[in-house]
Amino acid sequence: MSSIRPLIPLLLAAGILLGGNGLQGTLIALRGAQEGFAPSTIGLMGTAYFCGFLVGCLAISRMMKAVGHVRAFSALAAIASAGTLLMVLMIDPLVWSAIRFLSGFCFAGLFTIIEAWLNSGAANESRARILALYRIVDIGSVTGAQFLIPAIGADGFAIFAVMSIMITLSLVPVSLGDRSNPAPPEDVKLDLARVWRISPLGAIGCIAIGVTNSAFRTLSPVYAEAIGMSVADVVVFVSVGIIGGAVMQYPLGHLSDRWDRRLVLLTTTCCALAAALALALAGGTHPATNFVLVFVFGSFAMPLYSLSAAHANDRAGKGEFVQVNAALMLFYSFGAIGGPFAASTVMQLFGPNFLFVFNACVYSVFIGFILYRMGARGGVPPERRGRFTALLRTSTLFARLARRSGDRDADRGADRGPSTPAD
Repeated sequence: MSSIRPLIPLLLAAGILLGGNGLQGTLIALRGAQEGFAPSTIGLMGTAYFCGFLVGCLAISRMMKAVGHVRAFSALAAIASAGTLLMVLMIDPLVWSAIRFLSGFCFAGLFTIIEAWLNSGAANESRARILALYRIVDIGSVTGAQFLIPAIGADGFAIFAVMSIMITLSLVPVSLGDRSNPAPPEDVKLDLARVWRISPLGAIGCIAIGVTNSAFRTLSPVYAEAIGMSVADVVVFVSVGIIGGAVMQYPLGHLSDRWDRRLVLLTTTCCALAAALALALAGGTHPATNFVLVFVFGSFAMPLYSLSAAHANDRAGKGEFVQVNAALMLFYSFGAIGGPFAASTVMQLFGPNFLFVFNACVYSVFIGFILYRMGARGGVPPERRGRFTALLRTSTLFARLARRSGDRDADRGADRGPSTPAD
């Protein structure tokens, strides 16, 4: 407990920020629908957010090196807080898209700073407990903050003011807590062609899951509102999907450590496909039916990125863990940038249920690619597999890469042969 106590202010700041970010994502979709924005417009806002998030992940290391953790955190939090208030003052799709880009940039930096700080402040023997606690804070804050929407209401100024207050308050524990200034994460060399040669399946998987997960996260409130759910039901719908993904991350990861990861990845994708089609057919039925189905959908859809990344890491050679995971996150981001706009365009043309038809089509293509790769090359032997790790967000990876790569390579590299340039 003594090793965790100094990090409590950072965990508190993380909880406030995570809650505010999760609240903003759902609210923008709901409020945009109430303001009469087309689904494709709301999807474009999601695309803008993920563009900003990617740029923020790539730029934050230089920012921290230039001004330090606390100053970088303060500047980004101030921009994010001001942007939140500007949204309610200027209700315009183009303005909101620009602000969502800035929000993505700011939140990427804010999360990276907190997570890098947590990693640097954690001793080796307590790091797993601290990251597990951070994961609990993540899920609890994101799901809990959603319920401020039905409590306060999606219309009016108040909910935007609450979001701004949450972002601003995150400055307090960071400013008054730990006075240390940890070293920023190391710059990561990106070699997409090399990582593609190491694991085409991992690369395609991350792109596909970026498309589907970003589309779901951005547009699920639009879907739920369009099929007649109340604001409270929309919040429950979104939260249940997130909780499902959190519950099944580690059971599926454990299975993938024991069996051929590609088989687990194939089975999980098939289950996500079936759940997506069931949701598409269940639109407009009783909310409880949709809650059950979205829990099942989230349980299989959300862990797919971690499973794809774990498979790619099994193919990586000694010293390549950092490079592989940075490239995989970039592949994921490419998909995440395109997913919301593509899915929202389909929804606008064919109806809200086609959000899940769109996801099902992407899963179908991915399933075909998995089967192709399984026929092209045998599985990774059990002794060459690393342990499964759940990866939750882009900034988490960039914050952990430098520290975790040394430990992982030390654990795996001594008895590993050269990497296999195929799945």
